[in-house]
Amino acid sequence: MRSLHPEIQYATLSQQGETAQLGMWVFIATETLFFGALIFAYYIYRNAYPKEFSEAAKNTVLWCGSLNIGILLTSSLTMVLAIDAAADGRRRALRNWLLATAALGIVFICIKGFEWYLDYSNQEVPSINFIIKPEEAPAGELFWVFYFIATGLHALHLTIGIGLIFYTLSRVRRGDLAPAYYAPLEVVGLYWSFVDTVWIFLYPTIYLVGRS
Repeated sequence: MRSLHPEIQYATLSQQGETAQLGMWVFIATETLFFGALIFAYYIYRNAYPKEFSEAAKNTVLWCGSLNIGILLTSSLTMVLAIDAAADGRRRALRNWLLATAALGIVFICIKGFEWYLDYSNQEVPSINFIIKPEEAPAGELFWVFYFIATGLHALHLTIGIGLIFYTLSRVRRGDLAPAYYAPLEVVGLYWSFVDTVWIFLYPTIYLVGRS
């Protein structure tokens, strides 16, 4: 393990880590405003067209959404275990837990891709392959517009998170992380938790409407 030193603009490794975490919290705050505005707009239209949105939501693939929320919640656990391993200096366990987290993220993307394929097959993709069903008319298409924008943006953020995990793995191999300094991993963990939290809000908003 090579010796770690703070960047020249920081006095200590602790200060460098705290600055990195603050930067991520600021980023998460801006992304929260972004997703919050999107979900707020959804609820405005859902309140205006409750019947149409409920009927459209019934056609979402519930098992895909339900399986994916379980996968992401599990990935949050593996990420916490990775951070715990970094704090204890267990490099092998750290690599394994990071790989497990990335693998769960990839499985999520694969399931989401299959779900989008089913949506396309059922002609539920606005502007590409869409036929509005009688029970959804006239505003059901608005639900599907929100669905694809929200799930697409979430999938993009998750893909970025997977890339960050593999980048962190490369830093682990180089010996850049140690019990004395693993702030980069904590920053990635914060980002991953944010992505998981977004899905926790999207899941009932998309999949459970009209199914009570």
